[in-house]
Order: sequence, then C-alpha cells, then structure tokens
Amino acid sequence: MSNPYRMKRTIGLSLALTFSVGTLSSQTPTSSPQAAEPAPPRSAWNVRDHISLVQFVIQSHRGAGELAPENTLEAFELGWKLGTYPEADLRTTKDGVIVAFHDDDFSRVVKGISPEKAKQGVADVTFAELSRLDVGAWKGDQFAGRKVSRMTEVFARMKNRPERHLYLDIKNVDLTQLAGEVKEAGVQRQVVLASSKHATLREWKALVPEADTLLWMGGTEEAKRAQIAALRRSNFAGITQLQAHVRFPGDAKDVKAGEPFSPSRAFLIELSRELAGRGILFQTLPYGATNAATYWQLMDLGLASFATDHPEVTLQAVRDYYAQPRP
Repeated sequence: MSNPYRMKRTIGLSLALTFSVGTLSSQTPTSSPQAAEPAPPRSAWNVRDHISLVQFVIQSHRGAGELAPENTLEAFELGWKLGTYPEADLRTTKDGVIVAFHDDDFSRVVKGISPEKAKQGVADVTFAELSRLDVGAWKGDQFAGRKVSRMTEVFARMKNRPERHLYLDIKNVDLTQLAGEVKEAGVQRQVVLASSKHATLREWKALVPEADTLLWMGGTEEAKRAQIAALRRSNFAGITQLQAHVRFPGDAKDVKAGEPFSPSRAFLIELSRELAGRGILFQTLPYGATNAATYWQLMDLGLASFATDHPEVTLQAVRDYYAQPRP
C-alpha cells in the first residue's frame, strides 16, 4: 500500500475561538457582555487536504466487523467488497498452520462443543481438527458451517489483486514463517502487520521491507503519552501507521471533564500534527461508535483513518464528511 503521507510537513496548530459581545441599549445595559461558547477544537491538518476519498483507509475489524462471523473467508470477501481493509487475527495450530482466529479459546465462537473442548484453543489442535469446527453458527443460523481460514487461502485470494489489502494482527505466529507465506503469494505490499509491540514491527520490517506496519495503542492517555515518548527515542523506526484507541464515558475511566472521550481532543490534535510531519498514517478505533458525528469530530481533530466494527456506518460517515464544504 502506498503511504499517503510520504511528503513531510510542518504543521502549525490553530484553534479558532469566536466571541460575541452583548449589545448595549442607548440608555442602560440590558445584560453584561458575555463570551459565547468557544468553537470546538480543530486540527490545522485535515485529511481532506491530503488524502483522496478513494485512498481513505478503513480497517474492518476482524474481517467485516459486525456484518459477518469474524476471521472467515466470507468476512474477508465482504470487507474487500465494501472497499475496506479487512483485519485478520493470526494464530498457529498445533501442527504449525497459520490461521485466522481471535480468541485464546473456542468458548465464544464455537457452539455445541464439550466444556473441555471449549477451554482449548488453536494451539491445542491440528488444522484438520480445527477445520471440523463451525465458527459461524454463533453469529446466527444463516452463518452455520463457516470454517476457520487458513492464511495461505486468504493470501491466494489477494494474489494478482493489488486493490485487496489486509491487516495482520499478530497473536501467536512465527514471523519468519508468515513472511515466507506472504512472499510466496506475492502480496508483500498488500499486507499491514499490526501489533502493540514495537519490536515485533521492526522485526517484520527487516523480513518484509515492502510491507506497511501498524502500531496500536490502548490504555489511558497517560499511558499513550509514555508510549509516544518512547517511540520518539527510536524515531518511530519501522512504523508506517499508528492506531490510538478512543473510548467513551462509561467505558474509559480517564475521560477528563468537558471531554467527549479519552484520550483528550488536545492530545489527538497534538499527535496528528506530529505523525503527519513524520509521514505516519494516524488511525483510531473508536470503540462502539455508530454515529457520523463521532467520526466527523475525529477527522476534525486530525484523524486520517479508522478501524471499525461497523464498516457501513463508517464508510458513509467518511463519504458525507468529504462531501461537505470546508468551514
């Protein structure tokens, strides 16, 4: 994937505040001069000035978000059909096959198995055993019969299809083996390796230099600031995308007074400016967001990409945002 931020920029921050003053009558003031509510903060950097709508990256969490059983071939196909980048969570079976599966065990997404089997996970079974499990019925009867995806099958569906991209979220995988499978399919430029561990991304970049990488950050704003400080010391080596999780009141414990979410709007504006200057795509996963207003606000703050469990909602919000006249 070509990085839309290759051109480095130095961007200043400006926050516009508008004030109105009460009018005075010809005799006696009817009210004291009052300051109006300040305008919402905005980043001086806006995605519409730098990335075209067709280049805007939306990551469909676990394949196609809520639209299909996660990490299945059908979910990836739907994510591509929508025009998004599906995400696959990678684990390795007992006999060394890399597959797409998120959880540590089978209890959530496999129905009708014994309590003993439910406690097992991908690493405890062979691929042949894993292939007999139904990972679709939990989502609804219409999805019954869906199977775990072998990653070589997924890569085969991307081969010679450069418009198809895929995020690879590492759970339990040998990077050298994964790199070999990616290279065998010729999809090095179509994958984005995702991890919360910077060392993992740097190792991957050494194995597959052509690939993009995404470092994702959860936790509080304080924890994110500490991570960013550490990344500066390495000059963000090996990172082409960075994802900061955004959480809302009731979910996050560190939402500051007057803020709609955590991290704060000032933090997002500040980080947007820095990442744009470094040529790093700034993505967020706003957990549970299903309204356009949230996505619009985040783009006003300098966000340039989204991960989502609701790709149809996110896609429409981004399209509508691009269609609006600039303030």
